[in-house]
Amino acid sequence: MSYVIVGLGNPGVEYENTRHNSGRSAVLYFWKKQNFPEWEKNKKLNALVSEGKIKTPHVRGKEEKVMLVLPQTFMNKSGTSVAPLVKSKKQAERLVVVHDDLDLPLGSLKIVFNRGSGGHKGVESVKRAVKTEGFVRIRIGVSPATASGKPKKPDGSLVNDFIVAAFRPKETELLKKVTKRVADILQTIVEEGKERAMNKFN
Repeated sequence: MSYVIVGLGNPGVEYENTRHNSGRSAVLYFWKKQNFPEWEKNKKLNALVSEGKIKTPHVRGKEEKVMLVLPQTFMNKSGTSVAPLVKSKKQAERLVVVHDDLDLPLGSLKIVFNRGSGGHKGVESVKRAVKTEGFVRIRIGVSPATASGKPKKPDGSLVNDFIVAAFRPKETELLKKVTKRVADILQTIVEEGKERAMNKFN
Protein backbone atom coordinates (compact mmCIF):
# COMPACT_ATOMS: atom_id res chain seq x y z
CA MET A 1 0.00 0.00 0.00
CA SER A 2 1.47 3.32 -1.10
CA TYR A 3 1.89 6.47 0.90
CA VAL A 4 -0.38 9.08 -0.63
CA ILE A 5 0.98 12.63 -0.28
CA VAL A 6 -1.38 15.41 -1.33
CA GLY A 7 -0.41 19.03 -1.89
CA LEU A 8 -3.45 21.28 -1.52
CA GLY A 9 -3.86 24.38 -3.65
CA ASN A 10 -5.67 25.85 -6.62
CA PRO A 11 -4.73 24.92 -10.22
CA GLY A 12 -3.54 27.52 -12.69
CA VAL A 13 -0.49 29.76 -13.07
CA GLU A 14 -2.26 32.71 -11.43
CA TYR A 15 -2.25 30.84 -8.09
CA GLU A 16 1.29 29.45 -8.19
CA ASN A 17 2.95 31.79 -5.69
CA THR A 18 -0.07 32.44 -3.47
CA ARG A 19 -0.39 31.66 0.22
CA HIS A 20 -3.20 29.18 -0.41
CA ASN A 21 -0.85 27.13 -2.60
CA SER A 22 1.86 26.62 0.01
CA GLY A 23 1.05 22.92 0.36
CA ARG A 24 1.12 22.37 -3.38
CA SER A 25 4.45 24.20 -3.65
CA ALA A 26 5.97 22.06 -0.90
CA VAL A 27 4.95 18.81 -2.61
CA LEU A 28 6.36 20.10 -5.90
CA TYR A 29 9.68 20.73 -4.16
CA PHE A 30 9.63 17.23 -2.62
CA TRP A 31 8.88 15.75 -6.06
CA LYS A 32 11.86 17.54 -7.56
CA LYS A 33 14.18 16.59 -4.69
CA GLN A 34 13.22 12.91 -4.95
CA ASN A 35 13.62 12.97 -8.75
CA PHE A 36 10.25 11.30 -9.19
CA PRO A 37 8.80 10.70 -12.69
CA GLU A 38 7.06 13.47 -14.63
CA TRP A 39 3.55 14.40 -13.55
CA GLU A 40 0.73 12.66 -15.39
CA LYS A 41 -2.87 13.83 -15.57
CA ASN A 42 -5.14 11.21 -14.00
CA LYS A 43 -8.65 11.80 -15.33
CA LYS A 44 -10.31 9.56 -12.75
CA LEU A 45 -8.77 11.54 -9.89
CA ASN A 46 -8.82 14.88 -11.71
CA ALA A 47 -5.29 15.35 -10.44
CA LEU A 48 -1.65 15.38 -11.45
CA VAL A 49 0.06 12.23 -10.17
CA SER A 50 3.67 11.08 -9.85
CA GLU A 51 4.56 7.68 -8.39
CA GLY A 52 7.95 6.60 -7.15
CA LYS A 53 9.80 4.65 -4.48
CA ILE A 54 11.88 5.76 -1.51
CA LYS A 55 14.46 3.44 0.05
CA THR A 56 14.14 2.91 3.80
CA PRO A 57 17.67 2.86 5.27
CA HIS A 58 16.60 0.94 8.39
CA VAL A 59 15.47 -2.13 6.45
CA ARG A 60 18.00 -3.25 3.85
CA GLY A 61 16.55 -3.63 0.39
CA LYS A 62 13.13 -2.30 1.34
CA GLU A 63 11.44 0.50 -0.58
CA GLU A 64 8.23 2.35 0.17
CA LYS A 65 5.89 3.19 -2.68
CA VAL A 66 4.84 6.84 -2.73
CA MET A 67 2.14 8.53 -4.77
CA LEU A 68 2.25 12.32 -5.00
CA VAL A 69 -1.07 13.97 -5.83
CA LEU A 70 -1.84 17.55 -6.86
CA PRO A 71 -5.63 17.96 -7.19
CA GLN A 72 -6.68 19.87 -10.29
CA THR A 73 -9.92 20.89 -8.60
CA PHE A 74 -10.27 24.10 -6.64
CA MET A 75 -9.44 23.89 -2.95
CA ASN A 76 -12.92 23.20 -1.59
CA LYS A 77 -13.30 20.14 -3.86
CA SER A 78 -9.88 18.60 -3.07
CA GLY A 79 -11.43 15.51 -1.52
CA THR A 80 -12.75 14.27 -4.86
CA SER A 81 -9.14 13.62 -5.93
CA VAL A 82 -8.36 11.69 -2.75
CA ALA A 83 -11.50 9.59 -2.22
CA PRO A 84 -10.68 6.88 -4.83
CA LEU A 85 -7.25 6.35 -3.22
CA VAL A 86 -8.28 6.09 0.44
CA LYS A 87 -11.19 3.76 1.16
CA SER A 88 -10.51 2.68 4.74
CA LYS A 89 -9.22 4.04 8.03
CA LYS A 90 -6.13 1.86 7.66
CA GLN A 91 -5.35 3.41 4.27
CA ALA A 92 -5.98 6.88 5.72
CA GLU A 93 -3.09 6.37 8.14
CA ARG A 94 -0.75 6.48 5.12
CA LEU A 95 -2.33 9.66 3.77
CA VAL A 96 -0.38 12.91 4.23
CA VAL A 97 -2.03 16.24 3.36
CA VAL A 98 0.19 19.33 3.09
CA HIS A 99 -1.58 22.69 3.30
CA ASP A 100 -1.42 26.37 4.26
CA ASP A 101 -2.60 27.41 7.72
CA LEU A 102 -3.70 30.85 8.94
CA ASP A 103 -3.38 29.77 12.58
CA LEU A 104 0.42 29.58 12.29
CA PRO A 105 2.85 32.42 11.53
CA LEU A 106 4.83 32.37 8.30
CA GLY A 107 8.07 30.49 8.82
CA SER A 108 6.55 27.86 11.11
CA LEU A 109 4.91 24.49 10.56
CA LYS A 110 3.19 21.77 12.55
CA ILE A 111 2.60 18.06 12.00
CA VAL A 112 -0.73 16.76 13.30
CA PHE A 113 -2.65 13.48 13.15
CA ASN A 114 -6.34 12.82 13.71
CA ARG A 115 -7.20 16.46 14.32
CA GLY A 116 -9.98 18.81 13.23
CA SER A 117 -9.73 20.90 10.06
CA GLY A 118 -9.47 24.28 11.81
CA GLY A 119 -11.92 25.61 9.22
CA HIS A 120 -9.64 24.91 6.24
CA LYS A 121 -11.96 24.19 3.28
CA GLY A 122 -9.51 21.88 1.52
CA VAL A 123 -8.91 19.80 4.64
CA GLU A 124 -12.66 19.65 5.30
CA SER A 125 -13.21 18.35 1.77
CA VAL A 126 -10.59 15.62 2.23
CA LYS A 127 -12.01 14.67 5.63
CA ARG A 128 -15.51 14.27 4.18
CA ALA A 129 -14.16 12.26 1.27
CA VAL A 130 -12.18 9.74 3.34
CA LYS A 131 -14.72 9.70 6.20
CA THR A 132 -12.12 10.11 8.93
CA GLU A 133 -9.77 12.64 10.52
CA GLY A 134 -7.20 9.89 11.03
CA PHE A 135 -4.60 11.11 8.56
CA VAL A 136 -1.41 13.15 8.81
CA ARG A 137 -1.41 16.85 8.01
CA ILE A 138 1.56 19.16 7.62
CA ARG A 139 0.34 22.66 8.39
CA ILE A 140 2.40 25.47 6.84
CA GLY A 141 2.03 28.87 8.52
CA VAL A 142 1.14 31.76 6.21
CA SER A 143 0.02 34.54 8.56
CA PRO A 144 2.16 37.57 9.49
CA ALA A 145 3.71 37.35 12.95
CA THR A 146 3.33 39.76 15.86
CA ALA A 147 6.37 41.02 17.78
CA SER A 148 5.94 38.07 20.15
CA GLY A 149 5.86 35.60 17.26
CA LYS A 150 2.15 34.83 17.32
CA PRO A 151 0.11 34.73 14.10
CA LYS A 152 -1.65 37.95 13.15
CA LYS A 153 -4.60 36.62 11.20
CA PRO A 154 -6.43 38.94 8.80
CA ASP A 155 -9.97 40.05 9.64
CA GLY A 156 -12.68 37.67 8.47
CA SER A 157 -13.76 39.84 5.53
CA LEU A 158 -10.17 39.99 4.27
CA VAL A 159 -9.26 36.31 4.57
CA ASN A 160 -10.16 35.27 1.01
CA ASP A 161 -8.17 38.10 -0.56
CA PHE A 162 -5.24 37.41 1.77
CA ILE A 163 -4.88 33.71 1.05
CA VAL A 164 -5.00 34.08 -2.74
CA ALA A 165 -2.50 36.97 -2.71
CA ALA A 166 1.08 36.33 -3.79
CA PHE A 167 3.93 36.19 -1.30
CA ARG A 168 6.23 39.20 -1.13
CA PRO A 169 9.91 38.54 -2.01
CA LYS A 170 11.04 38.38 1.66
CA GLU A 171 8.13 36.08 2.48
CA THR A 172 9.04 33.84 -0.45
CA GLU A 173 12.56 33.40 0.92
CA LEU A 174 11.14 32.42 4.30
CA LEU A 175 8.73 29.99 2.69
CA LYS A 176 11.60 28.32 0.80
CA LYS A 177 13.22 27.40 4.12
CA VAL A 178 9.95 25.93 5.38
CA THR A 179 9.47 24.02 2.13
CA LYS A 180 12.85 22.33 2.60
CA ARG A 181 11.80 21.29 6.12
CA VAL A 182 8.55 19.89 4.73
CA ALA A 183 10.59 17.75 2.31
CA ASP A 184 12.64 16.42 5.24
CA ILE A 185 9.45 15.70 7.17
CA LEU A 186 7.89 13.81 4.28
CA GLN A 187 11.00 11.70 3.85
CA THR A 188 11.06 10.93 7.58
CA ILE A 189 7.39 9.93 7.55
CA VAL A 190 7.97 7.52 4.66
CA GLU A 191 11.21 6.09 6.07
CA GLU A 192 10.47 6.00 9.80
CA GLY A 193 6.78 6.72 10.37
CA LYS A 194 4.69 9.65 11.50
CA GLU A 195 5.53 9.34 15.20
CA ARG A 196 9.24 9.73 14.54
CA ALA A 197 8.57 12.73 12.30
CA MET A 198 6.37 14.40 14.91
CA ASN A 199 8.92 13.85 17.66
CA LYS A 200 11.74 15.18 15.49
CA PHE A 201 10.13 18.22 13.86
CA ASN A 202 7.27 19.45 16.08
